[in-house]
Amino acid sequence: MIVKRNFHPLRVWGYIKNQVLFTLVWSAIVWLLFYLTQRKELAINFTPIGLLGSALAIFVAFRNNSAYGRWWEARTLWGGIVNSSRVLARLVITFTDSHAHQPNYDRERSENFKKSLIYQQIAWVHALRLQLREQENWAEIQPFLETEAYAQVARMDHKPNAIQLLMGRQIYEAMANGTLGGFDSFQMEGQLLALANYQGGVERIKNTPLPRQYDFFTRVFVVLFALMLPFGLLGFFLSEQLVSFAWLIIPLSVLIAGVFIIMERTGAANEDPFENKVTDVALSAICNTIERNLREMLGEKELPEKMKPVDGYLY
Repeated sequence: MIVKRNFHPLRVWGYIKNQVLFTLVWSAIVWLLFYLTQRKELAINFTPIGLLGSALAIFVAFRNNSAYGRWWEARTLWGGIVNSSRVLARLVITFTDSHAHQPNYDRERSENFKKSLIYQQIAWVHALRLQLREQENWAEIQPFLETEAYAQVARMDHKPNAIQLLMGRQIYEAMANGTLGGFDSFQMEGQLLALANYQGGVERIKNTPLPRQYDFFTRVFVVLFALMLPFGLLGFFLSEQLVSFAWLIIPLSVLIAGVFIIMERTGAANEDPFENKVTDVALSAICNTIERNLREMLGEKELPEKMKPVDGYLY
């Protein structure tokens, strides 16, 4: 996620270089053709190009708004994951401690339950991050799971779902042995349900792209505009006073078409917020925040270092 106001132009260049180079080469070909033939018929009226540019601006803006809506929904869902993780940890700690006066209270058992369940929640958020980014370094979640539990999760295809199953079973085991009691499980299950809903939301964004017709036709119209633009600009340089400056159609074409190219590429970059790019939702930083918060609630002092932006980018 980009957190600084200004960023290096080379970052932008990586997204737009192919389209800009195409515009540069094409406008140079048009100018060279005119320079060699001096045929004024190559120039076309700029009015239809201007109309196409106006329509294209509306189309690109609609696509960009839709792409940003997906990005913002992704960030909102992960904000909900942060909140529900904190609430679940609070419920686990307070409910477990509230039974300290019961005759069958076992302090060691209760402390192990708190740490185990909260660590499983930390493993869940990291597993969800890895799954969304299609990364395979599952060893990251191993420190938060017991050996048998990790082996069980590692065999499963959908690892976040497997971890939630472990959490549900552990809650009801705690109900059975007296670590929890009353209606404790109902409220914990409510938070697991909320987390499952958030998981479904981010998976929907990951697995359901923006309708391909929006992406395809936006790119087609941008290319069509870039193809027609040099011919339209040529009409401004046909007089005897300006014909020697006809080469200006090259930088002007790159500049004008470049605006639409950047707009189109911006929408494409925001469309998929879980691809581990600098424009994505900062999942690593969010998971780091959840881990720090939950381990601090357990009373731990040695916490992982808080992730900070690197050169203005938060991952």
